[in-house]
Amino acid sequence: MAGPALKAAAVAAALRQLPLEHPLPWRLKVLPLCASTELELERWLSSGAQPPLALLARQQRFGHGQQGRVWQSPPGGVWLSAAVPWPAQPGGAASLSLAAALGIALQLEALGLRPQIKWPNDLLLEGRKLAGILPRLRWRGGQVRHAQLGVGINGHNRAPTGAINLAEALGQPQHPQAQPALLAARVLRGLAWAAAASAQPELVRRQAEQRLWLPEWLEHEGERWSVDGLEADGGLRLRRGTAVALLQRQF
Repeated sequence: MAGPALKAAAVAAALRQLPLEHPLPWRLKVLPLCASTELELERWLSSGAQPPLALLARQQRFGHGQQGRVWQSPPGGVWLSAAVPWPAQPGGAASLSLAAALGIALQLEALGLRPQIKWPNDLLLEGRKLAGILPRLRWRGGQVRHAQLGVGINGHNRAPTGAINLAEALGQPQHPQAQPALLAARVLRGLAWAAAASAQPELVRRQAEQRLWLPEWLEHEGERWSVDGLEADGGLRLRRGTAVALLQRQF
């Protein structure tokens, strides 16, 4: 049972049903199939459209995640790219990747779930990948023009090996909250939260750190390190004895 087809009107209606703590006047587009929502969003922006924009696809053929890895995007999940307002000077702004992950995590917590943020840009449930986030800042003349985010999140689609979908996490194969329209609305609410919190880097860092996935150890430069926490700019702090290292990931 695939559920109703994803439509822009259905996403807009779902947005109206959710709390309006940090509303954004989204302009929405939904495509039945595309190669990449990132490419389609770029075309939309090039035509003169202004953020906040969100472009969704029911199915995506060549979505990309971290380091260009292909993200499988079958029907039943949420595959979107969004452009949102962001501070022009990023020096005092929150980490885009942490803010987006935290905003979406808060929406999942509203469903009674306990998501974890796997640095730098994944969301886990029960130790398995639920969502991936690809953040970018778009620049013009030495200032940030806007933030761009690609998000893929498993709804009731079949999840890849080692991953999980929201329906499974909620214990019901066709759980209403896992349907793409309502799940997309929650993702957009999460991104709106991120935009609202963009000027509060310490709040974002602190709350993201509380939800940080902590592996037993990480290998760095041939040595085993423990995860010590997050920096306000999104860096991951590692510790080995008295030595401290900072990992940064450029998107």
